[in-house]
Amino acid sequence: MTAVDFRPARPTLADVARAAGVSCATASRVLNGYPRVRPETRRQVESAMAALGYERQRAARSATQKLSRSIAFVVCEEGLRLFSDPYFARIVVGVSREVTAAGLQLVLLTVPSTKDCQAPAMHFLGSGHVDGALFVSMHGRSPLDLDRIGVPVVVGGRPVFGEKEYEVSYVDADNHGGAARAVRHLIDSGRSAIATVAGPRDMAAGMDRLAGYRQVMADAERSDHGLVFFGDFGQASGEHATARLLDRRPDVDAIFTASDLMAVGVLRALRRAGRRVPDDVAVVGFDDLPIGRRTDPPLTTVRQPIEEMGARMTRDLLGLIVGGRTGRRGVVLDTELVLRASA
Repeated sequence: MTAVDFRPARPTLADVARAAGVSCATASRVLNGYPRVRPETRRQVESAMAALGYERQRAARSATQKLSRSIAFVVCEEGLRLFSDPYFARIVVGVSREVTAAGLQLVLLTVPSTKDCQAPAMHFLGSGHVDGALFVSMHGRSPLDLDRIGVPVVVGGRPVFGEKEYEVSYVDADNHGGAARAVRHLIDSGRSAIATVAGPRDMAAGMDRLAGYRQVMADAERSDHGLVFFGDFGQASGEHATARLLDRRPDVDAIFTASDLMAVGVLRALRRAGRRVPDDVAVVGFDDLPIGRRTDPPLTTVRQPIEEMGARMTRDLLGLIVGGRTGRRGVVLDTELVLRASA
């Protein structure tokens, strides 16, 4: 395996943008000769390029019209999570299909939440090794500075940090609408004490699925903060949350779970407590992963088009790389309630 030198050996486009007081997108437009740049801004960027010695380095590459022919797939999680959660494998299938068709290489990076781990990866992305980057599983608690990378970016999921949304393109599933349909189904089935094991509070998917649950519960005048528990989308967190839920609210008769992996943990905890599914407690998941067809009983869930999300992200990124389109574009794909035996 060849070691990658992450030392800042030469100025990046992000350095130029920072010196000129503009965004990386604007600096890129100047470098590539796009006409829709104010003359004053163009002068600022060109002066910064000259001062940093960036123009000569990048102009040589532009003259030969060479690209790296690679794009990065960046997972903002620990490596163990990447290989244990089948969500990532399925989205990579969609990404790989488009990358292969375009004759490109896919570079996989994992970026844990610590800043010490983020800095080398961010420098790698901005140093000419890739032509663009796809980001998935972003957490708001440790936001990445996407504006400083210097290459086109598309994010999987609505890119948020607290109340702020990044000004980058993204592809998402209808998390709010999918959750709302699941909870309405539980209400229509006659369930009264409907709990949720929600996803992380620093991720858009977790927030949006919880918002869908809360909206339907409020509309039905059944809002109850004591029925809301949180997990991390992993199986163990679903099991732990359900154990606490049963201790606090033994009257629960339905659980909407924000991921299928957490739902597997929910089913295990219910079985251990002697609760029958769906007779005593109905369970609905979210994702429609293959594991949901093999649970006992098979899992009712909300299907999100994971592979299509990966493919659409890649097509949008290739459009940015080839066409130079700038500005934020959000795409939200439909979800579907899949009825099985658990609810």
